[in-house]
Amino acid sequence: MTRKERYKYIIDYFKEAQPEVTTQLQFGSAFQLLVATLLSAQCTDKRINEVTPALFQRYPTPELMAQAEPEDLLEFIHSVSYPNAKARHLVEMSRKLVSDFKGVVPDNTEDLTKLPGVGRKTANVLQAVFFGKAVMAVDTHVYRVAHRLGLVPATANTPLKVEEYLEKSIPKDDIPRAHHWLLLHGRYVCQSAKPKCDKCPFNDICPKLLAGSKLE
Repeated sequence: MTRKERYKYIIDYFKEAQPEVTTQLQFGSAFQLLVATLLSAQCTDKRINEVTPALFQRYPTPELMAQAEPEDLLEFIHSVSYPNAKARHLVEMSRKLVSDFKGVVPDNTEDLTKLPGVGRKTANVLQAVFFGKAVMAVDTHVYRVAHRLGLVPATANTPLKVEEYLEKSIPKDDIPRAHHWLLLHGRYVCQSAKPKCDKCPFNDICPKLLAGSKLE
């Protein structure tokens, strides 16, 4: 099976099995999605969805969050990973949104990554989920699954290289969903320490079966 055939096989499966898929984070605006995505780093979506309703009720807009201090936010987000750093980033991000962007979340990588705490992956999540752009957000799950399923070569050894390879290989209309397909597959099936190969729909075409291949 060529890599092109592998892409078609995997994408066709997901399109049939999960035609409608999006982030599991709960939000009501671009700003709230940005906040939830920042909070979700090294934390579960379930935990984030438990803390954001009260946070968004108190600070639903960047204008209101910009008036807060980091210690004010800790009351709401103390149970997430790295709460002190995230509280600081949220306040600084909100203040820059208000001062530089008039409270409007930008829709491009260059401007999004000017915001404190916002890296390329977070910027791409915003663009794909909220703005519907054909950009691929590469987190640890997407990076791992892309390599394990043979979607990218070993030379794609950085998140940016994986992002670029996936974007040129996946049909443009499918890219926003493909992030979630690969992420969820990595989160629930192709897990890091103990992949559930017996439950994987791609086990029969997994590169681990090829001579000289190994599951990395």
